[in-house]
Amino acid sequence: MSNKDFKVPLLQLVSTISNAVDLVSPVLNNHHKQVAYISYKIARAMGFPIKKLNDLIIASLLHDIGALTLRDRIDVMEFEEKNPYSHTISGYVLLKDLEIFKRPAQIIKHHHLPWQGGKGKEFRGDTVLLESHILYLADRVSVSINHREHPLTQSMSISNLIKNQSNKKFHPDFVDAFGKVSIKEAFWLDLVSPSIDNRLEEIWNNCNIELNLQELLEVTRIIGRIIDFRSRFTSIHSSGVTAVAEIIAKKMNWSDEGCIKMQIAGYLHDLGKLIIPNEILEKPDKLTKDEFNIMKTHTYHGYYLLDNVKGLEEINEYASFHHERIDGSGYPFKIGGEDLKEGSRIMSIADVFTAITEDRPYRKGMKEDRAIEILERMGRELVLDSKIIQVVRENFDEVNNVRRKAQQQASERYEEFEREIHRTRKFYC
Repeated sequence: MSNKDFKVPLLQLVSTISNAVDLVSPVLNNHHKQVAYISYKIARAMGFPIKKLNDLIIASLLHDIGALTLRDRIDVMEFEEKNPYSHTISGYVLLKDLEIFKRPAQIIKHHHLPWQGGKGKEFRGDTVLLESHILYLADRVSVSINHREHPLTQSMSISNLIKNQSNKKFHPDFVDAFGKVSIKEAFWLDLVSPSIDNRLEEIWNNCNIELNLQELLEVTRIIGRIIDFRSRFTSIHSSGVTAVAEIIAKKMNWSDEGCIKMQIAGYLHDLGKLIIPNEILEKPDKLTKDEFNIMKTHTYHGYYLLDNVKGLEEINEYASFHHERIDGSGYPFKIGGEDLKEGSRIMSIADVFTAITEDRPYRKGMKEDRAIEILERMGRELVLDSKIIQVVRENFDEVNNVRRKAQQQASERYEEFEREIHRTRKFYC
């Protein structure tokens, strides 16, 4: 497939990120998809144009992306919110710098602002988009659903809860639109259906944005930040792996298109870590057996999350098989030998190289001699590809400098991210 023909559906990719966020706890069961479904139904009933629908659906699927810990995510599931601007600002700052996410980020920033008889049209000098108020209503409907009860048993009480807050918490026009779309039993049954993805096909078909290879690279760079910025412990890892994987591919004479695919895979390779609890990610000591077993699931989840996105099949293998080993001893699929493609082998070495050479809060990175010794031993044991290790050894200084520069830039972005969140929260909160 040429770069010209390469296309990836944006909403499938964004839905995959929301899946990862919701998988962290049963409490979050399909929350983002429910909110997307409700928002879409209300906006369609109000006659919103396709462009605004696109932005609203993206915002709905990513609206809690700034809730970086499990505690944050559970807190926002209460109908009466606790400090809601904390996660809305984080989500806004994470997404706002990419043009395709600029308007969704603006929607997310104010999606917990009450209408208050029209005072919610603006906040501290900001014009609040109407989509923010649709998202707020949809979000509160979703968190009101008790998954231990039948949806039709509680539909009337939830509808009354929303109506009682008309012109207070919620825009009255959107409350009226919600009343019209939610009168159907199918609306409530769709929300709790295990096949909600099938019910969302209308959204995917009507809001059809496709990314070319370069656009996908820009989007996955933002996804890499979402993965890494959950914790200072992981804040620069994906950037280092991406840079190392790309330069190894270049040294092995991969095409420009192939090198871009390696970068995309690098940004996505730890997607499954969105599901791993922070206390495991940030543990400075050796993981227990149970903790390591939980950690090992990140590549399994990453593979099946990305498997839902058309066009990512090759990139998914590069990204998700980075803990597979040539001798078949890796995880989670025990893929080895000729079944392990060169892209996956490069990513494996890029991940190991970055892990042993980068500084971490609890230890310094290894110097050249020690790092090469470890890589070559893994090559002799048929764990990693000796041919690729030879490329790294012959170009160690260049590879390590590229890794160091990429991670320095990532560290600066993380520090700026924290400063901007602090400044913005101070202003809005």
